[in-house]
Order: sequence, then C-alpha cells, then structure tokens
Amino acid sequence: MIISHGRRYIFIHPPKTGGTSLAMALEARAMKDDILLGDTPKAIRRRKRMAHVQSSGRLWKHSRLRDIYGPVTQEQIEAYFVVTLVRNPWDRLVSYYHWLKAQHFDHPAVDLAHVLTFSEFVTHQHTLDSFAASPFASYVTDQNGQERCDLFVRMEALSDDLAPFETHLGFSLCPLPHVNRSDRARDYRAAYTDELAEIVAECCAADIARFGYRFD
Repeated sequence: MIISHGRRYIFIHPPKTGGTSLAMALEARAMKDDILLGDTPKAIRRRKRMAHVQSSGRLWKHSRLRDIYGPVTQEQIEAYFVVTLVRNPWDRLVSYYHWLKAQHFDHPAVDLAHVLTFSEFVTHQHTLDSFAASPFASYVTDQNGQERCDLFVRMEALSDDLAPFETHLGFSLCPLPHVNRSDRARDYRAAYTDELAEIVAECCAADIARFGYRFD
C-alpha cells in the first residue's frame, strides 16, 4: 500500500489483485516522503522509516484503511484520493491457491494449500470464511464503518479504469509492469466444476454483484 501526502492519495492493495504491478508504477514516481509498504524495491529501502510508527492496525503491504490511522488522520482519509483494485473472484482464488503453494511462511492458508487440492482448498471452511468476511469494500472502510473509496479499479480493465486516478496524479501509469505472477494456467475456468464455481459465486456474491463479474 502507499500513502502519498504530497500527491494526496492512498493506494489500498487487497491480496492477489495485481497490486504489486500498480505499486511498482507508483513507486517509480514516488515523492521522497511517500509511505511505501510492501516488498517492492523502494518500499524495502524505506521500511526502517516505519519501524516505530504507531498506528491503529498492522502497517504492511495489505493494510486496510482502518489500519493506517497514525500515518494519516480521519480528515486526510476523507480528503485524499483513495484507490484500490478488484479482481474476478474465480480467477483470484486460482491465483491465490497457486501463489500459496509456492510460499513457506507460517500461515493457515499456506499450510492448507500445500496439502489440499484446489477443490478441497476452496471448499475448506477457513477459505470460505476468509473470503466471505473480506469483500473488497472492507479494505476501504474507515474506523467509523464508512466506505471511503474514490475509485475501484478492475484488474481486467486497468487501462480504462485507472484514467481518473491518472488524472488526479497528472501522469500516466500504463502500461503497468506485470510482476508477482502465480505459476498457473491462464484460463481459470479449467480449475472449476460447475458445483465449485457455484460455491465461489455464493461466497463472493457481494463482489460479483457489485463489480459485474461473471464466470466466463
């Protein structure tokens, strides 16, 4: 995630939405006081700056808006351009699963991905609960329960959806670098049975309805 007081924007990065690519493009034009949280080169170099900063929640790559009070105030959250990314949930789950299988840190989802098939992983209660509890709007909801997002950018339509953010910035971001790819087949549909696809449709119904996603 990125907080830019100079350019008055906050970029919130939900997992597996192509956010690292956008972060790379933004940090290429970062101002010296921008707060960069993540594993991109410039964010790593600036990590020590945040070592002792007090905040309302965890400050990391995938911080939610309600986590970042301290580095920002309520007034700044309301005034700044808040942007986040969204992604087709069926595609996102395939990407998430294959990314987890390549990881080795201590986390329940990593452990599950290492021992379960994709179908078993998707239907496991931990996965269903995690996705049902974290619609994209939850990442851009402030500590008062108010959604604060100026722009939801669909990963599948970056060049079109990023235009209002580029207008705010005053420079172009596209084409974005494609980084942090998962090792998986490009067509996510091959991973699903009809029954499994329906389970994801029910689990992620809010995002599917809001952003017009379909299994196609």
